[in-house]
Amino acid sequence: MISRRDFLQVSMAASALVGASGFGNWAKLAAQQSLTQDQLLEFDTFGNVSLIHVTDIHAQLKPIYFREPSINLGVGENRGQVPHVTGADFRKLYGIEDGSPSHYALSSGDFSSLAKAYGKVGGLDRVSTVINAIRADRPDALLLDGGDTWHGSYTCYHTEGQDMVNVMNALKPDAMTFHWEFTLGSDRVREVVQDLPFAALGANIFDAEWDEPAEDFAPYKMFERGGVKIAVIGQAFPYMPIANPGWMFPEYSFGIRTERMQEVVDEVKGQGAELVVLLSHNGFDVDKQMAAMVKGIDVILTGHTHDALPEPVLVGETILIASGSNGKFVSRVDLDVRDGRMLGFRHKLIPIFSDVIEPDAAVTKVIDEQRAPYLDAMTEVIGQTDSLLYRRGNFNGTWDDLICEALMEQREADIAMSPGVRWGPSLLPGDDITREDIWNATSMTYGKAYRTEMTGEFIHTVMEDVADNLFNPDPYYQQGGDMVRMGGLGYRIDVTKPQGSRISNLTLLKTGEPLDPAKTYNVAGWASVNEGTEGPQIWDVVEDHIRAKGTVTVAPNTSVEVIGG
Repeated sequence: MISRRDFLQVSMAASALVGASGFGNWAKLAAQQSLTQDQLLEFDTFGNVSLIHVTDIHAQLKPIYFREPSINLGVGENRGQVPHVTGADFRKLYGIEDGSPSHYALSSGDFSSLAKAYGKVGGLDRVSTVINAIRADRPDALLLDGGDTWHGSYTCYHTEGQDMVNVMNALKPDAMTFHWEFTLGSDRVREVVQDLPFAALGANIFDAEWDEPAEDFAPYKMFERGGVKIAVIGQAFPYMPIANPGWMFPEYSFGIRTERMQEVVDEVKGQGAELVVLLSHNGFDVDKQMAAMVKGIDVILTGHTHDALPEPVLVGETILIASGSNGKFVSRVDLDVRDGRMLGFRHKLIPIFSDVIEPDAAVTKVIDEQRAPYLDAMTEVIGQTDSLLYRRGNFNGTWDDLICEALMEQREADIAMSPGVRWGPSLLPGDDITREDIWNATSMTYGKAYRTEMTGEFIHTVMEDVADNLFNPDPYYQQGGDMVRMGGLGYRIDVTKPQGSRISNLTLLKTGEPLDPAKTYNVAGWASVNEGTEGPQIWDVVEDHIRAKGTVTVAPNTSVEVIGG
């Protein structure tokens, strides 16, 4: 694990690269003190180039609560390295005081009480205010969107992403890359991309038939800012056809394509690029490995794994920037580029405290226009929660515990499976649960809730496969999100074991009996990647369950025993 002092010393020793980063003065405030917008935006302008990074917004137009993970395990060389440090260890690493604004923004502990003190986060009209302030200071700053933008809400589903396209156009990004956008289907993606007023990038998006770069997506775009020639290269999520339904975009293939990335970097260098920026949706650990394998990348703006880090991570002479998710943060990176080389940087992760940052009225108007036709349906109260409902965590979250409970009761199943996706805002104890809240945790274009029969052996195999996607020690084989959430089933997982031997002690919770490999069980789940899946939509299943309960309470989940974490 690298400390702040070590980071700066190593960076300067390695390449004479001078770096400065941190939260700003807002992090030093105690809980009882008031934040101001000026404190959040305070920044000492540096160098001659500014980058603005947002990523993994997941269609969250309005302010939300979002709890960061309490468990985020790393394996292999990444064990104990950021971003696989959470809770009190994370706060100690970065010198964060308990109860401070940075504790609330970046850590999970005492979340409910801190959320009541500091309020909601995000809202793209607040994000716009931050972007406008940076542009007022550095008018030619580049705004770069890391993808997972046109997915994740009621309005996004019903407009096929048009709500997010309209709002993001108002923010005026310079480029974006992709992941969940492709689950709208390739026809819809092409329809949107051809009309975008900014670059749609993906150096690793290939024509599946001819195995050559797809013509619909440029691999990079060249910019000139501050007298510097800048190449922004796009990298879409590499494992799209594995993690998502490949039948929705059969014309395209993806992959990490390290050799292709080196070729593109060499190409833009040959065209005179003095600064090479990778706008990536690889995920943090994959980007760390790519930074070590591909020479010539100066900055990686990383996405997909939703990590929010207050300081860059240095790999050789490449800096990695992690800007969180759900509109909760904006990263600003100022760079000093001279004579074709990045000589220094200054970075700030800016939290979007919604009660502190004044909304941009013009963008508020655009947001409200997208929501207006659906407002009555979205805001209908379905029930209430007595529990904190959150999504993030390697093995479970209370939203998924509730979804699994709904699947087992509504679909009359012994066992339930809920995908380990990372998106979805949080709700506080005592909050109403609206239809919009349910969709924020379930919205996707393949959300049907299936009911099927599986043998105990097959269930075990599925769990082993998913565990390897998460805990393979080689980041290039980490293909998914978090662990599949299991309802009605307890198990032990040893994250240090090899593929096929991580999962043991599978127990059917309703009987306390071991799962019988030869026995058939009724299993309910959702988000199958198989074409033609039948069943009700998951949001209807969850709504019916919550409406029947009135008030939901989610008991602590102790069904997963983790070894080697």
